[in-house]
Amino acid sequence: PASAGGRHRQRLQRLGRDTKEPGQAVCRTGEPGRTRMSIEVNNESGVTVDEAQLVQLSRFIFERLFIHPQAELSILLVDEPAMEKLHIELMDEPGSTDVLSVPMDELTPGTPDKPTPQGMLGDIAICPQVAEVQAMNAGHTTQDEMLLLTTHGILHLLGFDHAEPEEKEEMFGLQRELLSAFTGKDAPSETIQ
Repeated sequence: PASAGGRHRQRLQRLGRDTKEPGQAVCRTGEPGRTRMSIEVNNESGVTVDEAQLVQLSRFIFERLFIHPQAELSILLVDEPAMEKLHIELMDEPGSTDVLSVPMDELTPGTPDKPTPQGMLGDIAICPQVAEVQAMNAGHTTQDEMLLLTTHGILHLLGFDHAEPEEKEEMFGLQRELLSAFTGKDAPSETIQ
């Protein structure tokens, strides 16, 4: 079978991304002898981001939501022109955006008795430049915004949405709960409407 990085590049090629020079990638698959989820961060944004913390947060969310230990997640950090291209291709909307989620196997949160089946959760694309502006406007750090967007993206991959008021209340409530538990402080203000 193809490696996690190979599958990641194949999925991005389907999105129209050029992957000949994938940039800095961090692939965390766990300790030898332990089965862990595969989480890859590929930073093509030109912005320094605490990628290890994004991996730690993702693992935390996976454990809290009973995601199968061999689930796969890819996080791509891109600049504004690349995000605008993805936004047009995926959503048919002009302009850059903060985060996009591309689910693969349509996984949903599990329970202690019945974890999510093994599979590919999907891809998240985040634009750190947009995150920086949103963080400044909301009065929190850019890294807090990156954690917020990562959490938001993972929840979208798991089937959560915020189109309707009830959905928004559920998704944003879980988002705040997960971020507060991970950081040990109040979650940053939502910048996503």
